[in-house]
Amino acid sequence: MRDLNVLFISIDSLRRDMLGAYDSPFDWVTEMGVETPNLDRFAEKAITFDNHYAGSLPCMPARREWDTGIQEFLWRGWGPTEAYDTTLAEKARNNGVLTKLLTDHFHLFQHGSSGYYEDYHGFEFVRGHEDDLWKTQPYEADEGLLQQVGYDLDSERAETTAEVTDAAANPNHVLDPDDLEHYRPRWKYVRNVATFDDADETDFFAAKVFSRAADWLNTTTGWDQWLLRIDEFDVHEPFHCPEPYASMYTDEDPRDPELPVWPYYGRTDRGQAALTDRELSFIRSQFAGKVTMVDTWLGRVFDALDEQDLWDETAVVITSDHGFLLGEHGWIGKMSPDFDLVAKTPLFVWHPDTSESGSTVEALTSAVDLHATILDLLDAESDAGTHSESLLPIIQGEVTDHRDWALYGWWHSDINVTDGTHTYMAPIQEDVPLYNYSTMQMSAQSPFTPTSGYEGAESGAFLPYTDVPVWRQQYPSASLVRQPRLYDTDADPGQSDNIVAESPSVTAEMEDLLQDALETMAAPEEVFEQYGIAR
Repeated sequence: MRDLNVLFISIDSLRRDMLGAYDSPFDWVTEMGVETPNLDRFAEKAITFDNHYAGSLPCMPARREWDTGIQEFLWRGWGPTEAYDTTLAEKARNNGVLTKLLTDHFHLFQHGSSGYYEDYHGFEFVRGHEDDLWKTQPYEADEGLLQQVGYDLDSERAETTAEVTDAAANPNHVLDPDDLEHYRPRWKYVRNVATFDDADETDFFAAKVFSRAADWLNTTTGWDQWLLRIDEFDVHEPFHCPEPYASMYTDEDPRDPELPVWPYYGRTDRGQAALTDRELSFIRSQFAGKVTMVDTWLGRVFDALDEQDLWDETAVVITSDHGFLLGEHGWIGKMSPDFDLVAKTPLFVWHPDTSESGSTVEALTSAVDLHATILDLLDAESDAGTHSESLLPIIQGEVTDHRDWALYGWWHSDINVTDGTHTYMAPIQEDVPLYNYSTMQMSAQSPFTPTSGYEGAESGAFLPYTDVPVWRQQYPSASLVRQPRLYDTDADPGQSDNIVAESPSVTAEMEDLLQDALETMAAPEEVFEQYGIAR
């Protein structure tokens, strides 16, 4: 295989059902008609993967899968790369490939993360998204935007907790716009974007990241082979859009302080996450506006590939870490239960040397497989012991099947398995000990705060894929599923009908599939007990 450049693009929180290449089971999405002309055109020439699932959720766990090929959620939560990990960038540079990272994904640079950018030959970080710890001025923050991002300026309460799950609350959600104690106050965003012009989309994040990527493609010469990694944090909340996107899918005033752009995660019918029909409709419109904005500026990257005649020597991979619930199933956010709207993600691959271009792949694939795939495209080898299985044989049309199962979920919560036709959700048993395994002492359930020593932590060679000793620390778990759920995703793509009671034989098959998956992964002993699976 000849040497190819690789352009690897992730678009955070991108719902596949808003793209022309995929269908939506939800009427409001179809009726809204979200415009994504650039991704639609790309899908026509690329290979579209129709049965692609996330693995470790959410943001940083997904990136560790892509970067290292380790499906981490059976062993640990949100955290850094490990001492025994070998990243994509390290593998590529050791293979003589120039590597570059362009991102506005500030989680790569904050408490609870490290090792995700250091191995690149160069990286650029566009500051200010979400609650990036960047600007501290102006002191008099925009009161309208403060309200839109979740502050109740008329309340006497200085702090509240959000009903993220029925079992746990997030202490970082505060109502004091001058709070200086918490590490992720939402006022950070308001001050970060204080100088942005709502009428000038070039001030906003997708425009900056994709413009810099286009500039890099237009000016990078002389190198034999490169890997360009674009990690775009949009479509992630807050859903604060410039014009024309803010008004594209709504007749509301996008700057009305009563209309939220940063919803709290949880049930839409109660608690801090509760939303009126008007508020939910507006949030949907701003999410859709961000999707179109991202698509528009991604077009600049495609233009650069055109202008530099790079399509014939570059493989392009575009995906997302997860989707986002916008009122479906009564939830808003990306938490468990892990419905397909969150866990079934878009994946497009362009390869200049395949006859499969323009086709749709039905084979079951997993996010962790992108690690080995990208290394394969670079003619580099992934490490033994990873959980990644290269998609290159499918891309080249050599095989049509890939996986018998895909596992996905959040560490500390419920687990999911799919065979591509059915999805099965197993609740975690909260009375069974839960452990986090890492070479670092972690704040696994509060990853954005400084770490400190923990009483009772043990060390040892506990992991099946490395002999490196790690810390084992016990934490509480949290379940939202409560009882097993089974969905026929062919007949019921919206997952509205739990058929676990009327389909005992299929339920038993999926339980066996989950058992097989956990045994194949050599999951910790306690994981089998946590999900009621015999070993």
